[in-house]
Parts: sequence; structure tokens; C-alpha cells
Amino acid sequence: MSPAFVTVLGRRLEVLRIPGASADAPTLVFLHEGLGSVSMWRDFPSRAAQATGCPAVVYSRAGYGDSDAAALPRPVRYMHDEALETLPRLLDALGVREPVLVGHSDGGSIALVYAGARDAYTGALGAPRGLVAMAPHVFVEGVSVESIARAKVAFETTDLRERLARHHADAESAFRGWNDVWLHPDFRAWNIEEVLPLITCPVLAIQGFDDEYGTMAQIDAVVRQVSGPVEALRLDRCGHSPHRDQPAAVLEALTRFVARLDDGA
Repeated sequence: MSPAFVTVLGRRLEVLRIPGASADAPTLVFLHEGLGSVSMWRDFPSRAAQATGCPAVVYSRAGYGDSDAAALPRPVRYMHDEALETLPRLLDALGVREPVLVGHSDGGSIALVYAGARDAYTGALGAPRGLVAMAPHVFVEGVSVESIARAKVAFETTDLRERLARHHADAESAFRGWNDVWLHPDFRAWNIEEVLPLITCPVLAIQGFDDEYGTMAQIDAVVRQVSGPVEALRLDRCGHSPHRDQPAAVLEALTRFVARLDDGA
């Protein structure tokens, strides 16, 4: 399988489609982290598709992977823009209806905004069937800003730039677009808690106890405020990337979650 390109809002986006065993299964749509891309998911989407029988869509947002460049600097509401403008149009172009969104970090936040904003899917798409949020950001914590500031130092003084270049056509732009907005003073007030009560689809929220970019307060807010059924998976020996740090536990939880969606639970 090789990525193709889909043009959305004038930009070509790198998209990988993975077939599923069941024609009736919902499509898993993978939304990457703030420095992620199609390739940075590694084999997790394929493993998830195989375990659940669902087809999958994996894409790189503008400015990441091999997608076209994004306009920089990013605005404080860049995750809202992705959820409300780009994602609905991409799903429509791909013919994906009632997806199961699987978002990591920034991608988890984008998934939550999409699920809570009904105007984003009033067309043929319909509401998401379910949502898996791994280490999502719901509000800004001091630990997040501190870790992102350390990442800036690492980018400028270590081989982080070279390692990111394996996954991004323009590693400099990918990093600065993410890092600069998170460290902007205006971003401290960023918060998506207002969308949580509007989410009625089932949600699986996953957080590691050792996450260097956020605390359990993030998924506690999801559990407390989402209107639909919510399951929380809190993982020991797990940092900011549950699907890499605890892949077996995450894959098992994801598979159970999708099976319950198929059963109408």
C-alpha cells in the first residue's frame, strides 16, 4: 500500500487507505499528533484494521509528511480549523460515512472538536460512529508548555531535526508550525471544554501516567463532560504515545470498543 494525494481546500494531502475485511465495518480515520504524519503511525493503523476488520484512512495534515505546506504561523484555532474545515471535506471526498475517529495528541483534540460540532457533518457524512482519543489536549497545562519548550531546544541542538526529516518533506516547517503556536502567549487560553457536552457518540479516552505533555486531568475532563458513553483507559509505563508505548493494551481496547459499536452498545 502506498499513499495517494487528495486535494482539499487547494492543498494536496497525503492519504493512505487500508482495506478492511468487513464491507459493513466503519472506517477508522487516524488523526496524527502535532509532529506526526502518515509514516509516523508506523504499522499501528494496519494492525488496527486487521484486528477490527475495519478499513482505515490515514492522512498527513497540511505541513506534515508529504502533504503540501501549510500557511504559517498557525493560528491559535488551528485544531478547530482542521476539525471544522479540512476534515469534513476530506471525508466527503473519500466517501467516508460515520467514521470512527482515532486521534493522538493534537489529533485527539481535532477528533473531539469534530464530534462536538454538528455543523461540520450535516451533509452526507453523518455523525461519527465513535471516537478514540489518545493523550488528547483539552486545555493547556504547564507541563505541556514546558515539554514543548524543551522540544525546541532539542530541535536546535540534537539530531531531532534529522529524525523528523525521515517523516516530513519539510521538517523545519513541520516543527516550527507546531512549536511556535504552542509557545505563543495567546495559546495559554486555548480550551475545547465547551465542545465536550455536545459529544454524544461513544468515546474511548486513553492516557499514560508518564505522559510528558499532559496529565490525567485531560481525560478526566473528557469523562466528566462528554454526554455520550465514555470509557477511560489509564496506562502505567506509558508516555505521550500510548499506541507505541503500550501497543498491545491499546489495540485490545480499540478492538473491544469497535466491537461494541457494531453491537449497537
